[in-house]
Amino acid sequence: MTDTAQTERATGVSAASPLPIAAQLAEAPVGLLKFAKLAGRNMLEVIPIETTTQTYLKGPLNIHYICDPEIITELLVGAGRRFPKAQFTKDILGSAVGNSMMLSEGEKWKEQRRRYSPLFAARNLPMLCQHFAETGKEIAASLREGPGFVDVAQMAPAATLTNISRVIFSGNEEVSAEQIRVGLRNYFEYISNISLFDVMGLPSWIPRKKWFYSKAPVTDMRALARQVIESRRSESRPIPLDFLDLMIAALEEDFEDIETTVDNLLTFVVAGHETSANAMAWGAYLLALHPDQQAAIQKEISAVSPKEPITFEDLENMPLLRAHTKETLRLYPSAAFFARDAGEDITIKDIKFAKGDALFFPVYSLHRNRELWSDPDAYKPERFLDAPRPAASIFRLGTAHVSALARNTPKPK
Repeated sequence: MTDTAQTERATGVSAASPLPIAAQLAEAPVGLLKFAKLAGRNMLEVIPIETTTQTYLKGPLNIHYICDPEIITELLVGAGRRFPKAQFTKDILGSAVGNSMMLSEGEKWKEQRRRYSPLFAARNLPMLCQHFAETGKEIAASLREGPGFVDVAQMAPAATLTNISRVIFSGNEEVSAEQIRVGLRNYFEYISNISLFDVMGLPSWIPRKKWFYSKAPVTDMRALARQVIESRRSESRPIPLDFLDLMIAALEEDFEDIETTVDNLLTFVVAGHETSANAMAWGAYLLALHPDQQAAIQKEISAVSPKEPITFEDLENMPLLRAHTKETLRLYPSAAFFARDAGEDITIKDIKFAKGDALFFPVYSLHRNRELWSDPDAYKPERFLDAPRPAASIFRLGTAHVSALARNTPKPK
């Protein structure tokens, strides 16, 4: 993201409303070597800025940038639904999440999806929200103790780590909460060290810089995950009390080997940490930028839930907060980019995709594309108030794979 807030005003936005900061997309063609170098640092820097004004763009070599909702639908849930996940994604994340649902393909992916999808059913959310509310109270108390400026980029990950510890690694008497948080921080630091060679798609036998680092953060985290899974299984809790209990309950009915279960447990940790932390930090930034909206949301929360803690049922009666959350995810999507490899030749809307082509879905551009949104760079949560709810929408296509908040969202305006 750029370092300073933009001062330009979007059409139709009052002069008192500054545009939120935006990513620095590529304004000139990016060659292969530069692509690999920039992608290893920040994937957004290789996305052509034209993807915010065009819904399809042919990139260098065999790369396609796709922001057309109809093409995306066909490639993800239509004729291209069996296309494999991008190889460079597997190279980057493989050491961290193994053959989990995030990276598996075909029948193995279907089995894991069938096994774990019920964990995220609405019936389980009230119980999980109780844990999240406790973290919220602790964070609020901590902020009250130290008035002044707050670095939300540090506060949000700390809150998310606490949530992960609470709903996955809690109840393990042999390991303290602080040991878990330290282990998670080391784990995230290790897997975030992306190799340039992985981005370039070079063979796996070519040495990576990461090879010279200790793999202890990953091996230690896997050992801890295995330990908490086996310990929790031995307890046989009759009623699930957290996310790990829900996982164990699912495995009682549908067997899975322990290493795959460890893979999936760490997948949920990886998928739920930085994504949630970023959404929280950007949401706080946007409220700081728009104090009137902040005051309105605060008033709404106080009216619906005057006493702590806020429950899951309370959230259903907070449309302003929900709209703010959705607009935050539109401007700063948790997964700003993902990719597939074309598994066969296919033509969609007269565009030919050859087997082996790299299909890039720049969610960030999709959410700011001027062909799809009005005032796309402006913060306008009212887009998501009192709007029709179609079966599929551009917003859902962009974020449904990373956030339940994307479900049943209104058609963008």
